[in-house]
Amino acid sequence: MCTIVTEPNKALRTVAIPVATEAITSDEIKGVIACMQKALHREPDGVAIAAPQIGKTLRIFIIAGFVFDLKRKNVGGVKSPDRIFINPEITKRSKETKWVPGEGCLSVRWVYGTVQRSKQATVRAYDQNGKKFTLSGSGLLAQIFQHECDHLDGVLFIDHAKDIRPMTEEEIADYKKELKEIAERDGRAS
Repeated sequence: MCTIVTEPNKALRTVAIPVATEAITSDEIKGVIACMQKALHREPDGVAIAAPQIGKTLRIFIIAGFVFDLKRKNVGGVKSPDRIFINPEITKRSKETKWVPGEGCLSVRWVYGTVQRSKQATVRAYDQNGKKFTLSGSGLLAQIFQHECDHLDGVLFIDHAKDIRPMTEEEIADYKKELKEIAERDGRAS
């Protein structure tokens, strides 16, 4: 089943293993990617997911396509596909950092904190077809690169966040209502 595991699941605290290059296009890895996408797309506020978040300790993460649409201000156009990152490594980070408020995680649900992140980051990885690529980003994209690579190293944002705050029951109820409306509007209702 394609469900998101939550803290204190052991997979979240395990350093993920690289995918063998020859296995990238295998049915097994295709299945893991499909499961990750299914789990991610069930969460209207999910921007990305790492394999350990579905209990698979493999070095894979996915960024939802709409993140790239936001970056390009592509509103109402053809939607961008999800981006798959296999064996990703951050090859460059800006020295300039920023404390980013409101970072959360699908595996540490309803808890948010402020995390120090590099303003820019570059990742080198393989896509689902085994093709190597490099992608640079700033702002939200750089934050996602760092958050997801942390997952692959068994690190959660709460390990280095400050001002960690769980949402109140009322805030959670209001947010869930808002997420349901977003999902229905975008045709992602489950």
